Amino acid sequence: MEKVSARLQDNKEYLQAEFQNSMDFMMRELELSGTGAALFALDGLVSKQTITLSILNPLMGAPIMPGDGEMKLKFIEQNVLGSVEQKREEQMEQILLLLMSGFAVLCIDGCAEALVFGVQGFDSRGPEEPQNEVMQRGAKDGFTESYQSNMAMIRRRMKTTSLKFEKAQVGGQSHTPLAICYLEGVASPTVIEKVKKRLEACDLQTALGAGYLVSFLEKGGIFTGVGMSERPDVVCGKIEEGRVAILVEGTPSVLLVPFLFVENFQTLDDYLTRPFYGTFIRWLKYLAFFLSAFLPGLYVAITTHHPELLPESLLLKIAEAEAQTPFPVMAETLLLYFLYEVLREAGLRAPRSLSATVSIVGGLVVGDTAVSAGLVSAPSLLVVALTAIAGYAVPRLYEPLALLRLAFLLAGNFMGVWGVMLGLVLLLLNLCGSESFGVPLLSPVAPYNGNLVFRDVFARAGWQKLSRRDAKVQDMPGSREIGQ
Repeated sequence: MEKVSARLQDNKEYLQAEFQNSMDFMMRELELSGTGAALFALDGLVSKQTITLSILNPLMGAPIMPGDGEMKLKFIEQNVLGSVEQKREEQMEQILLLLMSGFAVLCIDGCAEALVFGVQGFDSRGPEEPQNEVMQRGAKDGFTESYQSNMAMIRRRMKTTSLKFEKAQVGGQSHTPLAICYLEGVASPTVIEKVKKRLEACDLQTALGAGYLVSFLEKGGIFTGVGMSERPDVVCGKIEEGRVAILVEGTPSVLLVPFLFVENFQTLDDYLTRPFYGTFIRWLKYLAFFLSAFLPGLYVAITTHHPELLPESLLLKIAEAEAQTPFPVMAETLLLYFLYEVLREAGLRAPRSLSATVSIVGGLVVGDTAVSAGLVSAPSLLVVALTAIAGYAVPRLYEPLALLRLAFLLAGNFMGVWGVMLGLVLLLLNLCGSESFGVPLLSPVAPYNGNLVFRDVFARAGWQKLSRRDAKVQDMPGSREIGQ
């Protein structure tokens, strides 16, 4: 591993060779009491005003410094510069990383160490309301791409010395800064240690987003055991329950582990409304999940294999509509399903000025025209539309629901209702056998915890019960009792 040389010329040649043909590389040569020195930085990542006022001006106006380069560096460090973020560094690899993180580096001839200063000045987006987690009554600020700003937003809400932020690194090779956040005394040390080990086992060179790390933190499965949120208030609530948060530089999403299946149906608004209404909304989400996953499959299964299950009037309506279309029920539903997915992707990726047009054209023109032309039946279109709307009620589960919907649709077409029931059994077995960092994914339903199930799963109790910290921490998966 290359180290800082005592010869300034060697350091200059090394850095110039590393940043060859890079127009953002800046080098300012100066003389300090008869000794050569050079200041290095990358344009766009540092604040030139801060460098001028806090580094160059004090250096140029410093008194005569006796001694060799080592003594001059020590004198500058202790008596000339007053930067808050300041340290010595002797490894060139680390200096390159610091330069690309917005630090300035001072090298002096005759000293085998460099002095680095935190003078970051790159532009960053301010806190805005998250677009993917819209809340009616929650706070309107969301995480940004700077993980240091995100740490400050969490610290501002949780004013306790038990809140810890530990620096982490992916596989010891990644250049993306990470931070592990947890509440000491509440989060399980076993879970924290598992998080660190899995991050160390990750061999990514760069993590451009939090989603890069999900596959390394979970063991695979239909439903993920790693949560993701863009809201500081949601993350603080999970940390209070004993979860571990992972903040990644360059992404506004924070990872949460362990993450349970029932948490996909919980939102902050549930806890900001009255208990009876929060319970009602939660049951609506459970119903929406089952509609989105099973409705197309059950519709195809019943109309194809078990028409006797339908009322006579409804069966006649469906038969009359199907008689006017050239495709069987399965082909119609499958066609509409793929058409809906294409329209959703087009509306999501299209420019915002065109997304509304894509939705209107797809929903009204294409759908209505297809029914009028006799290509698809109105009942099939209605079933797919209800399925799509129900899926939006649980947005965190959209990805697994898209595949489950197709799987149940095929099972219903080939094996009828029994195929759908078999798929449900296999899905439950998968859920019961999955875990997240040692915590069962279906907890607290399986294994059953009646106290928590009727307090914050099937029903949302009032804050008189939820605010009892000792009982809550003891019952919540991921607390200090888990894994010990």
